[in-house]
Amino acid sequence: MSGPGPIMLERMDRRELGDFLRSRRALLQPADVGMVAGGRRRTPGLRRFEVAQLAGMSPDYLARLEQGRGAAPSVALVAALARALRLGRDERDHLFRLSGHHAPTAAGPDGHVSRVLLRLLDDLATLPALIASDVNVVLAQNALADALLGEQTGLRGYARSCTYRWFTEPTFRARRPVEDHEGESRAQVVDLRATVAARSGDRFAAGLVRALRAASPEFARLWAQHDVAVRRSDRKRIVHPLVGLVELDFDILATADAQRLIVYSPAPGSEAVGKLELIAALGRERFDTTEPHRTA
Repeated sequence: MSGPGPIMLERMDRRELGDFLRSRRALLQPADVGMVAGGRRRTPGLRRFEVAQLAGMSPDYLARLEQGRGAAPSVALVAALARALRLGRDERDHLFRLSGHHAPTAAGPDGHVSRVLLRLLDDLATLPALIASDVNVVLAQNALADALLGEQTGLRGYARSCTYRWFTEPTFRARRPVEDHEGESRAQVVDLRATVAARSGDRFAAGLVRALRAASPEFARLWAQHDVAVRRSDRKRIVHPLVGLVELDFDILATADAQRLIVYSPAPGSEAVGKLELIAALGRERFDTTEPHRTA
């Protein structure tokens, strides 16, 4: 199944798209995106490979786009480019149109990522941090969150929501100890109910609930209880494939435009401090990405 999203237009404007991408890249400095400059630069702005790294795409493909050639980018890739280039909402919408897509609605799961939250995310290099929508779609995450949690962006349909994957994908749920599953399930449901009420009439949120009720008897049982609470903080135990169990505080530090900046932090002096340092040194662990609903 698939949630609603932007609809493909008739054509992309390759020349304008290439010019626009190059011009936005030239406006950014490494410090603007939390990178170290490292040596002299012959041309202004970010290097192409730096933007590609931020967007999670191939530098060769970005080069083709900037040169006005290559296949049209997907909705997910355009959204990733908009985040990487720190585009404002109007610039983001323009990028979507040049790429051959309608701009997403502000309330949807592909909504524009808050510039304020992105700036805060860039400053959080020593703690795992991410930006998620209120329906639990991860929109951006830093390198340490990648290393701790695995890649969580670039999915399709309702599988974009971590809540959907929690109730439908055993490999995703396996990242938490079994004894924590009941509490996590309840926390996911009561937070989603608060979000759905706040998003009255939103197609993605309503469709997500319908899909979950059909796919998961556990979700249907918890949803029928009508409990509601916004999730603002918690303690999470995460099973990392290389360092084992890591216990961290989970806090929503800032919100903007129905989006949340979520930070994982270890208690001072705890075993988790050393484990996070080891995870940072190891880099991103490639989690199993063969879940059955990855293209739901």
